[in-house]
Amino acid sequence: MKNNTRGWIVVLAGTGINLAFGVLYAWSIFAGKLQDSLGWSKLESSLPYTVAIIMFALMMIPAGRLQDRFGPRVVATAGGILIGGGCILAGSLTSLWGLVFSFGVLAGSGIGLGYASTTPPAVKWFPPEKKGLITGIVVGGFGLASLYIVPLSKYLLHQYDLFTSFRLLGILFLIMTVPLAQFVKNPDTPARSINPAAAKKSYDITFQQMLKTKEFYLLWFMFFAGATGGLMTIGGLKSIVKVSLGESAAYQLVAFAAIANALGRPVAGSISETLGRGKTMTLLYIIQATALFFFHSLTTYFAVFSAACMIYFSYGAMLSVFPSACGDNYGTRNLGLNYGILFSAWGVGGTVGPMIGGRIADLTGSYALAFNIAAVLLLVAAFIGFVYKPYQHEEA
Repeated sequence: MKNNTRGWIVVLAGTGINLAFGVLYAWSIFAGKLQDSLGWSKLESSLPYTVAIIMFALMMIPAGRLQDRFGPRVVATAGGILIGGGCILAGSLTSLWGLVFSFGVLAGSGIGLGYASTTPPAVKWFPPEKKGLITGIVVGGFGLASLYIVPLSKYLLHQYDLFTSFRLLGILFLIMTVPLAQFVKNPDTPARSINPAAAKKSYDITFQQMLKTKEFYLLWFMFFAGATGGLMTIGGLKSIVKVSLGESAAYQLVAFAAIANALGRPVAGSISETLGRGKTMTLLYIIQATALFFFHSLTTYFAVFSAACMIYFSYGAMLSVFPSACGDNYGTRNLGLNYGILFSAWGVGGTVGPMIGGRIADLTGSYALAFNIAAVLLLVAAFIGFVYKPYQHEEA
């Protein structure tokens, strides 16, 4: 019971830290302000966000190794300092490249360090059959962040200028993340199954061995496809919706779609324990592809809201399924590094999605073509998920 209580403290601390790191999902609010106030193009305003995604993904690999070696508390603390300091610095570096460095490089690196050091320690406190649920709760904080960051950012932007708002958010993130990081730690002995029927031999595979399995590349492509469509939508949602429904509706939609993003994580994490990781992703990707195909033909608030929630729910859900699938295939001992490498798919998709979306929107005045491209990728990934089977370990 004592270990269970300590485990839930780690889960709640990780969830709270991710509530700050989820500022990434509110970027469309800042992108819209950059376009309206400073005359930046959609492509320019997406660049700090895109670089943050790249750094987030790149830092997941060394962050995974560092937290496996030195413990997650140190890495999570460093992440909190970088995201807070990066946002504070963004308030002083007011040029495009200043924001690319401060928000993109520094804050993005902090998000990668912190995100990598919250989920792996949390799942180690619980038996394997709870892996999906625990993962979903921890990463759910990241998705839920928009629910408070969007109205808070809207208030700050109304009261202050854009760059003062960045500084105030940076101070808030420091206050949130650094104290909570002190509670993030690994158990002395990872928990084992409490369900004899679900118990199975534990395998722990190195990243070199992982890269020799075909299952890694199937998971990588599916992750890439989901990130491409999801982050393209998240990065540009306010600008997209503002055209058809107005600015007030756009703010509401960005905030409340965060609920769907967050709910998808524990829900899909639990469902995937029964349905299987691949079949779960097939279902989610079909839902997301359908919403993307029809998004630009929708005109009413309810229809646009429903489609956006479908995209956010499906995107958020995959972020609990993939770390669970990585743990299933390759064990939990090296999960920080192994998942960090798999997470590179999210970084590539998060780079391709917003950049292609912004460029096509600048050229055509619409995200429609970009959404259709992302939907096709999702349907291919849905088929892969349908035929996917977990890695089969050879008996010693």
